[in-house]
Amino acid sequence: MSSYLILFDFDGTLADTAPDLAAAANRQREYKGLPPLPYEALRPYASHGARGLLKAALDLDPGTDTYEHTRAQFLQDYAQGMLDQACLFPGVQALLDQLNQADMAWGIVTNKVEYLALPMVQHLGLQAHCRVTVGGDTTPHTKPHPEPLLHAARQAGFAPSQCLYAGDDERDILAGKAAGMATVAAAYGYCSDDPAGWAADAIARQPADLWPIIQRWAEAQPNRQP
Repeated sequence: MSSYLILFDFDGTLADTAPDLAAAANRQREYKGLPPLPYEALRPYASHGARGLLKAALDLDPGTDTYEHTRAQFLQDYAQGMLDQACLFPGVQALLDQLNQADMAWGIVTNKVEYLALPMVQHLGLQAHCRVTVGGDTTPHTKPHPEPLLHAARQAGFAPSQCLYAGDDERDILAGKAAGMATVAAAYGYCSDDPAGWAADAIARQPADLWPIIQRWAEAQPNRQP
């Protein structure tokens, strides 16, 4: 049985979901008679959920009169097209294969709500080996609160000190540190700023960097198996 649990954020860390998220955001502009924004303008907000994308696409903030209606429409449109272009980042499948071969448990902790996250995990063929999937509504809290990560560790049967969490947003690193886990910033994801200032334990500039980072971390653990 594995001594360690490797947890991943989903959007921008394991999966490239930005094209379908951007398409749903541009659909909201279309409803208002506005031209679509370039994909490059929306991609950095793909890890920020509906709030970030609606701010980028329409300069719309929570609390405004039309926000909740627009958010509901955005989520409906996204749910209908979220599997159109979503795929794993290059190198991610090889990483997961390495974890499986090394008998290292791994799971997913995302702020994406379960009704969106779980079908996508299955669509991308991750469910067979994924030990635990925690969505944005699995617990009463979302990242940067540590509870989703702590819940994942409890569900999988690991102490926080046995866990490493990788994500492409500063809130991922904040959540991981608050949970007492090692952290890795996935700089290849949708980072809108340089993650060097996030105080993560390591930075992965590409998915291929993750495996050696995980190996070094595991080898440094005092309770590691010989």
